[in-house]
Amino acid sequence: MKKNYSYLLTFLLFLFSFTIKAESFYQNKYIDTNKKQIDFSAFKGKVVMVVNIATRCGYTGQLDDIEKLYLKYQSQNFKVIGFPSNDFGEQTPESNEEVGKFCRLKYGATFPIIEKQNVLGTKKTSLYKWLNSQAGFENEVKWNFEKFIIGKDGKIIGRFLSQVEPLDNSITSLIEKNLK
Repeated sequence: MKKNYSYLLTFLLFLFSFTIKAESFYQNKYIDTNKKQIDFSAFKGKVVMVVNIATRCGYTGQLDDIEKLYLKYQSQNFKVIGFPSNDFGEQTPESNEEVGKFCRLKYGATFPIIEKQNVLGTKKTSLYKWLNSQAGFENEVKWNFEKFIIGKDGKIIGRFLSQVEPLDNSITSLIEKNLK
């Protein structure tokens, strides 16, 4: 009987997580593809890029430049968090473990890659609910590899569509300006 309550509680918490919107960037916690919990409160005082990624998208090659960006600024309190999503054309059909392995082996990704999440619609994860509720950033994500830059204070300071390459001057200059 006790075991059934445990399953019920886990199921209810899972359902409830779809209705919750974090009140701040730092209230989010996710599990990465290595089964490690990523607590966003650890990102206080850091500049963070949040990017929804995919394994079978025309933009998947951006993972290489995202890793270069991460390595370039990592020592200056810059972080990248990859959010795999299967929301756009089912371009991430692999399991969480396979997604992590693909990103690490093919693109050398060392930044955290969260387990697959919904970034669209009513089932979108609490982070994307929060991102889409911030003034000036209310629109839904349009496609894979859309990038949000979060400032040291936990507020969105930039949003870049998929077509904007990770090493584009508009992104690197914004990061550099906010790392100072």
